[in-house]
Amino acid sequence: MAGSILTLNAGSSSLKFALYDAMLAPILRGEIEDIDAAPHLAARNAAGSTLADHRWPDGQPCFAKILGDLLDFVHDHSGSDGLGSTGHRIVHGGADHVSPSLITPTLLAALEALTPLDPLHMPHNLAPARAIAEARPDLPQVACFDTAFHHAMPAEAQAVAVPRAMRDDGVRRYGFHGLSYEYIAAQLAEEAPELTRGRVIVAHLGAGASLCALKGGASIATTMGFSTLDGLMMATRCGSIDPGVILYLARQGRSISEIEDLLYHQSGLLGVSGISGDMRVLLASDDPRAADAIELFSYRIAVEAGGLVSALGGIDGMVFTAGIGEHSPKVRAAICARLEWLGIQLDPVANASGAGRISAPDSRVDVRVIAADEEAIIARHTQQVLHGEQ
Repeated sequence: MAGSILTLNAGSSSLKFALYDAMLAPILRGEIEDIDAAPHLAARNAAGSTLADHRWPDGQPCFAKILGDLLDFVHDHSGSDGLGSTGHRIVHGGADHVSPSLITPTLLAALEALTPLDPLHMPHNLAPARAIAEARPDLPQVACFDTAFHHAMPAEAQAVAVPRAMRDDGVRRYGFHGLSYEYIAAQLAEEAPELTRGRVIVAHLGAGASLCALKGGASIATTMGFSTLDGLMMATRCGSIDPGVILYLARQGRSISEIEDLLYHQSGLLGVSGISGDMRVLLASDDPRAADAIELFSYRIAVEAGGLVSALGGIDGMVFTAGIGEHSPKVRAAICARLEWLGIQLDPVANASGAGRISAPDSRVDVRVIAADEEAIIARHTQQVLHGEQ
């Protein structure tokens, strides 16, 4: 399939995008923010130069108009062959969708049926695919699932201790951030093949956060489970919580939607600090509540990492990725200090400078920082599906 490849990662109020040529070289990347209020498109080329800084003059255009303008924009930068295909990050693939797939009306209907498993993400993930299918039915689209990378985890890592009938109905641990972990596994295979063959914990630390235990480059356990609410404390999500708290809130008269909003949007770093869910804001603050939130964040990561070390039977390496993982030396140091018992020793200079390898020469555990690039994985999968290489 000739032509460039557009990747789309749709959130509740934003749409991240990137454009790759037919050789998978990046052309541009950008984001449309505040879609529901005052949409703003910003894009840069591969060298980092600004290509677009655009606001819609009519205030709040419909989503179809925004997406149509985006398609026109990327087409103008897609070279002589034009735009050839689009790849989408789809957060949930359920139990059946375990590899990237060409989007058809049948697949869209099947993914719509999975919305109850993730009502906060799936409608936003599917909206661009539906809009493009209507506006550009000739443009091939590929769905890339965030849950797929974890599909082959051992049975005990997927199981939830509920009645078997509920498990048969789909209540299990799925795991997320799979496209990010897949990219990190591929990068490790190139940069440190000996480490890839060993036992590695990858820390995807951003507004959403999770850990993944890799053995031989494959996921064997992860901290997110049935939903993206599980596991680590995040920007506004609580992470693992005693189910009794939810029962307590319900008995206090809170509705399901109120509890959902509380746990997804009012908790985590924001809830603990009362200041912000943005780690950058908290690190710059001298408010003791900010320090409390950062310490709890680091503590929870270290505790969950200890559990993954047990699942792995030891540890040979640790990788930090995503916004906080890549850009916060203080947070990396705080986490690693709590994990010194594993033989982790950081090189303070390398950590402060954001070097690729930040462990000290005598560290028993190889600690690295690798920038996340889910878009590259989506583009690669899109090309493979359309070339019949799956």
